[in-house]
Amino acid sequence: MPETRPMVPLAPDQAISVLGRAGYGARPEDVGPAARGFPAWVEEQLAPREDQDQAVHERLAKLTLRVHYPVNPKWPAVDELRPLAYLDKPIEAAWPLIEKRQEMDGAERRRPREEVMAATILRAVHSRWQLREVLVSFWHDHFNVDAWGSEEVSVALPSYDRDVIRKHCLGNFRQFLEAVATSTAMLYYLSNRTSRAGAANENFGRELLELHTLGRGAYFNDRYDRWADVPGANKRAPVGYIDEDVYESARAFTGWTVEDGSNIDGKRKLPLTGKFTYVESWHDGYQKRVLAHEFKEFGAPMSDGRTVLDLVARHPATARFVVTKLCRRFLGESPPESVVAPAVDAWTKAVRAPDQIAQVVRVILLSPEFAAARGAKVRRPLALAAAFARATGIDLTPTEGLWNELANGGQRLFGWPPPTGLPDENAYFLGANSMRHRWALVLGIAENWWGTGTFPVRPNGAATPRAMAAEFLATFEGAAQPVTVAALVEGLGWPPDQALEPGNPEFGKRLARTAAVAAMSPGFQTV
Repeated sequence: MPETRPMVPLAPDQAISVLGRAGYGARPEDVGPAARGFPAWVEEQLAPREDQDQAVHERLAKLTLRVHYPVNPKWPAVDELRPLAYLDKPIEAAWPLIEKRQEMDGAERRRPREEVMAATILRAVHSRWQLREVLVSFWHDHFNVDAWGSEEVSVALPSYDRDVIRKHCLGNFRQFLEAVATSTAMLYYLSNRTSRAGAANENFGRELLELHTLGRGAYFNDRYDRWADVPGANKRAPVGYIDEDVYESARAFTGWTVEDGSNIDGKRKLPLTGKFTYVESWHDGYQKRVLAHEFKEFGAPMSDGRTVLDLVARHPATARFVVTKLCRRFLGESPPESVVAPAVDAWTKAVRAPDQIAQVVRVILLSPEFAAARGAKVRRPLALAAAFARATGIDLTPTEGLWNELANGGQRLFGWPPPTGLPDENAYFLGANSMRHRWALVLGIAENWWGTGTFPVRPNGAATPRAMAAEFLATFEGAAQPVTVAALVEGLGWPPDQALEPGNPEFGKRLARTAAVAAMSPGFQTV
């Protein structure tokens, strides 16, 4: 286990902050234990057990989502609530939605994506394994696919989320890379399923190097146009890559495809299952050179692509690029080198360990710099909604109206078109339109605009606007500053000390509205 520096007990506001960056927000009952023993919380979170997430499993089993579409000459109109059907199914169970697309409305092919969206929201609010949910979001951005731009990716999204991202989010990066490269969602999104000898598609090869592993900072084609000129190449350890490496990587992944019914040759066709497959006759088996390593011609099946994955997974530039992104997600846009350097060292030492990513995350989260980074991150819309529900006790249920408002605020779940993934920059979420929707998001949840759940009324809670404001600010931020309480009460426009009994019809409305306005404060919008 990598060494970590000792961590002192946290103040309540620090505990709220770390639970808002290492998870989706603090519930009131979480703050004290986290303040006293955050390292123990981290260790528990780094070893999640699915059988101990019963709150999520029970809600998923009961969840229904509406499906509706108009009548068509080929099928009747539909407007009904259905339980989740694809979340736990293998890709071949969902692929008939593609195979028989002419026999059903497009809403049926959107259904797998919507189930993953609903489950993502539900897990963010209710899952015991909060750190895993944050890392799942991180890796979905890192290995981005757009499930809104392709029906095939939409149908493949449950298996991508479950068998690729969730399975490997705390595991070994090299194994993670191969799971991504062989996933139906990525093979469609970056078009590698069509890549064949003589017509290699460069999309996956380029994004593998530029976005998934070495990073743009290791691209040296503007300085060198021959592989041998890249510093370190003479020792088979180039500091970065050039376009030749992209072209050769693309050739290495020819023949990695999907069982989609395509013709293999004049006599054979691929099955229609949606699963990954390797077609040897489509592979370019001739000699290749990637990152100054020579590949012999006509190696074992899939060996060229796997060798590329070995090289990029263990490259020093990959360690620096990916770890810096992880630090940016947890600590803010300019993570200090005092955290990045030991995390890179942990990544490199654990490069073959089955829990490589978990070891690195431990180093980041147990650093004093992580505890001190309060207010460094603007909550994304999903994090804002989940944190609000967790802090107030709303039993949030995902609905179409809710995820549409998340999109209005800048986070369309699984729908970022370019392969870069959703920006991890505060400024992206702070434009005038985004802010308007962020405020509408918490107000809409508080007042149940989208049928996500009613605001809980606590019989023994505060009974005046002033007391309500102080109580919510303390819950959200760890303290209620008098100047903030005064501004909040003035903005609400109610008599600040007018008491209302819980049985009064106005009591619940005022309670929900006060919580929403308190959540609009900078102290809750950032974490």
